[in-house]
Amino acid sequence: MRLLLISNSTMAGEAYLGWPRNYIKDFLGNSVKTVLFIPYAGVNLSSESIEKSWNLYEKKVAEVYAELGYELQSIHQFADPIKAVEEAESIAVGGGNTFYLVYMLHKTGVMEAMKKRVEAGMPYMGWSAGSNVACPTLRTTNDMPIVEPASFNCLNIIPFQINPHYLDAHPEGHGGETREQRINEFTAVNRQTTVVGLREACLLQMEGKTLMLKGKHPMRIFNFGKEAFEVNPEDDLNFLFNS
Repeated sequence: MRLLLISNSTMAGEAYLGWPRNYIKDFLGNSVKTVLFIPYAGVNLSSESIEKSWNLYEKKVAEVYAELGYELQSIHQFADPIKAVEEAESIAVGGGNTFYLVYMLHKTGVMEAMKKRVEAGMPYMGWSAGSNVACPTLRTTNDMPIVEPASFNCLNIIPFQINPHYLDAHPEGHGGETREQRINEFTAVNRQTTVVGLREACLLQMEGKTLMLKGKHPMRIFNFGKEAFEVNPEDDLNFLFNS
């Protein structure tokens, strides 16, 4: 499989998809010409309808990919979304609300169709919610459940969970749980599942059987009954497939 799982789309003071652009270009290379975009996570409060929200999202992302040399079209523009997946050269899944994304992927049948194509070698990239969807389930998202999907199950193309936008900080005066505490709650209930805390400006890239961490920061690994630890971009990550 070929995967590019990006923690976040935007850093403060940077253009949209600014920091990962070179990674996206290197990942797609010259063999890919077109990208099928999945905008379902985009819920824009300023739009009159969810479809108009997706139109705006498509335009925003298409401009970036055009600068990189790729044509991008959103899946909601196709009459048959499953056929669009079956014929796609590559797929990009945008961030937003993970619950709405998973709701739509199950409702349209795209989840299963996409899984088959990705496991057959079609390049898959996603950011934030789009990275969550690569996991077995959505249950390590940071998002509010604004809708109830048919299932929490996702693509299950990697055997561990990702928590995108992972934060170490505990704001002064904040009485709630830290992100680490929330993840430890997850592992206490799901004791066989590893969770990766993927910090912003970081991504995971998979080429065949090789998994690499790229970006500016280490990532944090959580397992039940074990102390959380850090791994760096140069570290061997194959243990994540055997945990």
